Amino acid sequence: MTTRMGTGYDVHRLVPERALILCGTPVPYELGLDGHSDADVATHALMDALLGAAALGDIGRHFPDNDDKYKGADSIALLGRVKILLDEAASDGKAVINNVDITIIAQAPKLSPYIEKMRNRISDALGIPLTAVSVKATTEEGLGFTGRGEGIAAMAACCIEI
Repeated sequence: MTTRMGTGYDVHRLVPERALILCGTPVPYELGLDGHSDADVATHALMDALLGAAALGDIGRHFPDNDDKYKGADSIALLGRVKILLDEAASDGKAVINNVDITIIAQAPKLSPYIEKMRNRISDALGIPLTAVSVKATTEEGLGFTGRGEGIAAMAACCIEI
């Protein structure tokens, strides 16, 4: 097996009349993320990190936003499908995800009350120990589109063996 690292980044605009879902966790807020699927920016960044580590492209290749099959899709379910793709790419048919690290960049809402649930959702979806999942949140001190509350961004990194 070969150890590989991957990174991912995603951003979605905040809009009214949409649910805010981060790492598969509903977060009460007056705005939600705009997108073809549930627009879970954090899970999308993680999927790109995992796919990139395995040299399998990006989520747009596997779950295109012009395919109605993915309209309103649950990103945590798609993350489970990414795990299957990793297993299929692994030399012995079983990829090992050593750890994942997600940073959510949002001025609001305050995310600390939801971090443990987010970690649990990711851990369950990937079938990895909770100790292998890190989810953090930060603001940008009012700077840029996230600081102005126009959107939320997320970065993710992972280490896998395939």
